[in-house]
Amino acid sequence: MQKLESGTHRDELRADGTTAAVIDASFTVEPGQIFVVMGLSGSGKSTLLRMLNGLLEPTAGRVLFDGEDLTALSPRELRNVRSTKISMVFQHFALFPHRSVLENAAYGLEVQGVPRVAREERAAQALEMTGLAGWEKSWPDELSGGMQQRVGLARALATDADLLLMDESFSALDPLIRRDMQDQLLELQKRLKKTIVFITHDLNEAMRLGDRIAVMRDGEIVQQGTAEDILVRPSNDYVASFIQDVDRSRVLTAGSIMEAPAKGSSDAELKAEAPATVSAETPIAELFTPCSTSGSAVAVTGEGGKVIGIVPRARLLAALGEEPQVDNSADGQVPAPREVKKVIAGA
Repeated sequence: MQKLESGTHRDELRADGTTAAVIDASFTVEPGQIFVVMGLSGSGKSTLLRMLNGLLEPTAGRVLFDGEDLTALSPRELRNVRSTKISMVFQHFALFPHRSVLENAAYGLEVQGVPRVAREERAAQALEMTGLAGWEKSWPDELSGGMQQRVGLARALATDADLLLMDESFSALDPLIRRDMQDQLLELQKRLKKTIVFITHDLNEAMRLGDRIAVMRDGEIVQQGTAEDILVRPSNDYVASFIQDVDRSRVLTAGSIMEAPAKGSSDAELKAEAPATVSAETPIAELFTPCSTSGSAVAVTGEGGKVIGIVPRARLLAALGEEPQVDNSADGQVPAPREVKKVIAGA
């Protein structure tokens, strides 16, 4: 740690047989947010996730959950937090083959000591939320990979935990099922508003799911921000190379590319000029049809239907071709809204 703090690169530590798995990873996840940690294999993202529920203890620093320092808890207190407040969804489902779908979904509640009737009722509700109503009596090997992953998600939801940790939960699925699971998660999030930390190596998945994204490399977070922040202002050449194949039309929104309306123009005049209207959150992929039918531009509306901007056809086409600007002036990290904590882990 002293060597790291004095500027020694992690590669130099390997000569001593030490791997600095996560280095000075400071961030805050807000309630109700999907926070995605993205990086290639070996970047430290799974190690980071396992520190968030105490499966791995950080060499230094703190992990605060709802104001409570998890690193200061006794083993018994930590087990209680993991069984009641934090649930984990694994990459390879981790289902018990000798238990039915319902029993698998109810397992977390069984650990909590919830009576059988109550836990089966809650597990059945969670299975219904994940689209598995009617499969309660089936065995895991009778389900497809996507359905098995839904059981894992239902098990996490059944405990009604405040925080869901998802470790590459969809990466073992084929592309179509993976997309369905992403849709399922986003739909559930609209209803349940859970706090989720989601690990992935897939940038498109990160940008589709994440309210905020942290990009990791060699144990360090090299950039934090929204999908749009990272796509438009990558912090360095590494992040820029990562995003070069991302479909910009699915990430950038009407609000991010709109132009200010003409000064003094009324809403009526602006809507007459641009009769097609969209919300600021509309992906620009959905602007091509209204732009082509409106003849010139699309109006962007905010609260109460007030026009807050205009997207001319030329601006839409230009946005697709713009090159991201690498921000070499800083580390590229967007400051967290509250106090952040330092975590250094060795493995």
